[in-house]
Amino acid sequence: MENFTAFNPTTLHFGNNILPTLGITLKQYGNRVLLVYGKGSVKKSGLYDRIMNGLKMEGFEVCEYGGIKSNPVIEDVDAAAAIGRQHNVDVILAVGGGSVIDSSKIIAVTIPVQNPGWDFFTGKATASKAIPLVAVLTLAATGTEMNPFAVVSNHALGQKSAFGSPLTFPKHSFLDPGLTLTVPRDYTAFGIADLVAHCFEAWFGIGEPTLTDRFVISIVKEAMEYGPKLLGDLTNYEYRAKIMFAATMALNGMTMYGRSTGDWGVHSAGHCLSLLYDVPHGASLTIVYPAWMRHFKPQMGKRISQLGTALFDEPLSADQSIDRIEAFFKSLGCPVRLSEMNIPDTSKQNLLESMIHSKVSGGHVKMKEEDYRELIGLYF
Repeated sequence: MENFTAFNPTTLHFGNNILPTLGITLKQYGNRVLLVYGKGSVKKSGLYDRIMNGLKMEGFEVCEYGGIKSNPVIEDVDAAAAIGRQHNVDVILAVGGGSVIDSSKIIAVTIPVQNPGWDFFTGKATASKAIPLVAVLTLAATGTEMNPFAVVSNHALGQKSAFGSPLTFPKHSFLDPGLTLTVPRDYTAFGIADLVAHCFEAWFGIGEPTLTDRFVISIVKEAMEYGPKLLGDLTNYEYRAKIMFAATMALNGMTMYGRSTGDWGVHSAGHCLSLLYDVPHGASLTIVYPAWMRHFKPQMGKRISQLGTALFDEPLSADQSIDRIEAFFKSLGCPVRLSEMNIPDTSKQNLLESMIHSKVSGGHVKMKEEDYRELIGLYF
């Protein structure tokens, strides 16, 4: 077991009809609210009106920034930060999925400074102060509601990068599974795949603490049992609750206790697919993960076999484990080849150049250009 430090300051509010206490929570931080949300679902569902009417009735001064994209971009971060700075906001209220909350984390550290948000990703700026962030989650997937990490794209530079600081943990996150009942089947499936991939990134990291490994296996088994049931019954509150809870636990730190690092090479490679072709994040992971395991089987074969054996409750080789995991992704309706996303193999050179430019690699399994070529070949 590796040395580790456990820290998570986010207060999680989980359950049915918990939003009535949102105003009391926001009042802890002030009266001027920057409301951040996505491109339309929050309005179509009626949640925007519900929250906005509640805020105004409770006397909050509200400014807003809507239109955060599903693969968030730095331009929206800077535009929202400018609004927050102009109105001298006390607190940010992020209403949406991972893209909205990730963007809001960078907005929170950008408002107090004059730097553009991308400076935090390059190291030109250091987070020393942040506007408090409160989140209302509408999509179970990324786990961003209970961790400090944010991923944002900069298309001008051809990069999709991650940033995290102790200051970017949400102060409070509200998780009402009922708010996810209208999420369509494909994005529900991508969310299930995303939480599974987060567990895998921990599993393939440095350190094999037995108790923490059991955490990982339990979370993935929860997703494997209830994910298909949810996809067959999208308005089932209990199934939504189980997947939402699993997604949060998959990336709130508990799967990393006793490890010095996760791997995250699959996420690094998947970001290139999202950056170039706007592939949904969860879909990028179901394409990359089987390829990554097949390519790195010589180094990680034992660990792959252990994973498959634990998940499927029978002795499996590395090859059998990969096949079963890939079959699970396919059973969710997620793509496992780029051709399923209508991306032709003529894109291989563009992908290679993006991986080289982004210096794709993992915290445990390092990658070189030849690895990129082999991985790309396995995507098709």
